[in-house]
Amino acid sequence: MADYLLDTGILIRHLRNRPGYRELMYRLAQEGRLYIASFTRLEIVRGMRDHEREATFALLDALRTHPLDAPTADLAGEMIRAWQRKGITLSGPDAVIAASAIRCGAVLVTTNPRHFPMRELTVMGVDEEGRPL
Repeated sequence: MADYLLDTGILIRHLRNRPGYRELMYRLAQEGRLYIASFTRLEIVRGMRDHEREATFALLDALRTHPLDAPTADLAGEMIRAWQRKGITLSGPDAVIAASAIRCGAVLVTTNPRHFPMRELTVMGVDEEGRPL
């Protein structure tokens, strides 16, 4: 049984009723606990439309939000530094999301697996229909 941390793109597709995403979320919830990073919550709230408020907060409140605490921030910063030395730029949000998944011991579920090259991170990529890659 695995726990899962959902990337922002997963939640957006679920909220917009994209085919396959309701089923994906249901299946993952049957297998383990569902988390989001605090930065994912920020991104979703920032981008929601007024008429989506009730459904958006119902979904967000149903998920566990991993906090951006000092250890998570430190890990995200260290990942950015380490990858920068290799000539690869990680975005701050992606580093926080990756660090959150690592800190809560969850598989990161994303539509953008290339954004998360860290070996210490288990990533499940999904396609536009919510099917694992």
